[in-house]
Order: sequence, then structure tokens, then C-alpha cells
Amino acid sequence: MTDKTNTKLNLRTKKRIVKDLINIGKKRIKFTPENLEEIKSALTKKDIKSLIKKGVIKIKQKKKSSRSRIRKNIIQKRKGRRKGQGSKKGKESARLNSKKKWMHAIRAQRNLLKELRNKNLITAHVYRKMYLKAKGGFFRSKRHILTYLTEHKLIQKKK
Repeated sequence: MTDKTNTKLNLRTKKRIVKDLINIGKKRIKFTPENLEEIKSALTKKDIKSLIKKGVIKIKQKKKSSRSRIRKNIIQKRKGRRKGQGSKKGKESARLNSKKKWMHAIRAQRNLLKELRNKNLITAHVYRKMYLKAKGGFFRSKRHILTYLTEHKLIQKKK
């Protein structure tokens, strides 16, 4: 065996030891060419660990996927882009919780009823009936309440 192949074999075993020590692939291990003699003379795992600490044996950074495209998309989403029909996945209830949707609607309706009662546009009796209808899900919106009140002549005119 020539000296060159012997050196290669010697370094190959060192690479294997480093690989087992740190639990990484052989491709990520880099020996500095200036300190090859020092690496060859290392016999134990302890010697190799000290060489890694010194920086004689270097470990390359693991390759990862670039996040540049994702960052660009996030900026666009903040501007309100990428939210069209084709980008939506799942039902409407998956994007907007049905309970939160209900809470938002019922609070608006109840506030309207309170406002009408406080301004004496509806009586307490009518308020109670409308409140219970709203609770039962009878009204679709605030506009629906107002149209119902005018159609059934339950709203009083201001004096």
C-alpha cells in the first residue's frame, strides 16, 4: 500500500469516529488541510473531541430549505393578497368559528334592541318578545329586526 492510500484510509476511519461521536453524516465533516498530521495522530475519541473544539475538525451546517419565498408570501398576506377563493381550503366554519359568528350577530342584535328600548321606540313588553325571538335565531340581522318592527307596527314614533 502506498502512503497516499494509507493516509486516505486513516482519515476515513477518523471521519467514521467523528460521525459516530456527533451523530451526523460523513458529508458534513470537514478536515482542515493544514492540520492533517494532527488529525492522523489523534487516536482516541477524546482526542478527536478536543480537535473538534479547537476547530481543526469542522462540521458543516445542515442544509435547509430557504424561507425567502415564504417571507415574501407573508408580506403579501399582510397586505391582504393571496386570500381569494382559490386559496381557501375547508368550510366557512373552519375559517370562522360558527360560535364566534353567532356571538357577533346576537350581540349586535341585543345592543340594537337595548338602544330602541332606551330611546322609548319600543315598549318593555315588545323588547322582551323581540329579545326572545333573537335568542331563538329568528332574526338574520339588525336590518331584519327593524323591518319586522315596522311591518308589525311595533315601533313607536318619537314624540
